[in-house]
Amino acid sequence: MTKFVRSLAAAAVVAAMAPVAFAETTVRVAYDADPVSLDPHEQLSGGTLQLSHMVFDPLVRWTQDLQFEPRLAESWEQIDGTTMRFKLRSGVTFHSGNALTAKDVDWTFDRLKESDDFKAIFAPFTDVEVVDEMTFDLKTSEPYPLVLHSATYIFPMDSAYYSGTTADGKEKAEIVKHGDSFASRNVSGTGPFIVSEREQGVRVVFDRYADYWDTDAGNVDKIVLTPIKEDPTRVAALLSGDVDFIAPVPPTDLKRVAEAQGVDLITMPGTRIITFQMNQNRVEAFKDARVRQAIDYAVNNAGIVDRIMRGFGTVGGQASPAGYLGYSEGYAPRFDLEKAKSLMAEAGYADGFSITMMAPNNRYVNDDKIAQAVASMLAQINIKVDLQTMPKAQYWPTFDERAADMMMIGWHADTEDSANFHQFLTACPDDATGNGQYNSGNYCNPEADALMNAANAETDPAKRTELLQKLEGILYDEAAFIPLHWQNLAWGAKSGMNAGDIVNALNFPYFGDLIVETGS
Repeated sequence: MTKFVRSLAAAAVVAAMAPVAFAETTVRVAYDADPVSLDPHEQLSGGTLQLSHMVFDPLVRWTQDLQFEPRLAESWEQIDGTTMRFKLRSGVTFHSGNALTAKDVDWTFDRLKESDDFKAIFAPFTDVEVVDEMTFDLKTSEPYPLVLHSATYIFPMDSAYYSGTTADGKEKAEIVKHGDSFASRNVSGTGPFIVSEREQGVRVVFDRYADYWDTDAGNVDKIVLTPIKEDPTRVAALLSGDVDFIAPVPPTDLKRVAEAQGVDLITMPGTRIITFQMNQNRVEAFKDARVRQAIDYAVNNAGIVDRIMRGFGTVGGQASPAGYLGYSEGYAPRFDLEKAKSLMAEAGYADGFSITMMAPNNRYVNDDKIAQAVASMLAQINIKVDLQTMPKAQYWPTFDERAADMMMIGWHADTEDSANFHQFLTACPDDATGNGQYNSGNYCNPEADALMNAANAETDPAKRTELLQKLEGILYDEAAFIPLHWQNLAWGAKSGMNAGDIVNALNFPYFGDLIVETGS
């Protein structure tokens, strides 16, 4: 019998699960949570994108050194200023047995444009024009510097499989946020694995797709994903041999995992900024930039990284990390408690006020502990916080409802570009374009939006840098949000798995490429 580890609501325990008939090469993975849906367009999140890389394939994808490599698109060329032509790889089939064609890319593009979470990414794109069965043109309204960046989000879907209606008359292609839909429960991709078993919150079983197009890929036949929310239990499962791969490794256990025999610790600098947003539609005081600045001055970012993250993070003063065009050393983290109190008094809130705060407790590293620390820091400027934390499966629906005055959100710009942060986190919310989709603070500055739009139409890197740094400067000066730190990445794996070959800064390990050494 093989032990599987799961998280029980009352306490962290390792429970013996029912036996599973393992294939020749099985990898047991424990994440802090499992994917909330099988629909690749329902939610723009790390969990969704990780799932997409397992059961779908993108047109192109990022390498470890942040270059582009072909996947379903074997080649591409710029036809004119607004047209990129892609040639699809031949011989690729979906899990249903249907062959991949340009029609599927066209269908997928149209669906992406309808997704509340993804349509902002594809706002600059006007159409996919099918040239022939294996060729299509991806068109933009004007010259756009991030065509290939955006193509990493296009995971062609099986248009025949997702077309039509269900037995109860619902469209199979409908996108239902946090709901029950055909696409949220059924999947047919081109990826290395099929979903053979799924029990939400308990485990997901992935079996190798026998007809996977990439015959040079990995040798893993089965992946069993078990969500283990509690950090100590997840680490214990790795060290005891109950699982083979875990993420994340909490900062408190980095040394323990690194020194343990039979396991490897893999770390990498990250670019995901952890932030809090202040809802101006719920709290009148948050409309005053001085109050927002006071909160920024009251939060000890460096203290959080030092004490809670155990130094495993980079203190942040803006959204863009070093290396992004929008980054500037001038936008340094702020911490000055006396300055914070002075700003509160200047704004007429010396006596403070009360707010609600929400954060997940299994999405980001130490997210609940960070939220507790921030709540305590705000008490120093007489802001009384009613904090509630919850698992991410419950958190994201409440986030979409903007259900608290301050809400935590972490963001990695998967386009590896500064404009992406503003587009989703601080742009004026716009249902039509999808801008501000994750802007729970309802911050809005038309000048900042204009700079983003100008940057997205600028192909000269020097000019884009100037525009994006000016944009970040506006957000910094107005304290549009509270930046905390860029979260570093840590994975733990059984020795001999070669897990270091499949991880990346985007935190989507390419499990389809994993080659486990014989006998491991």
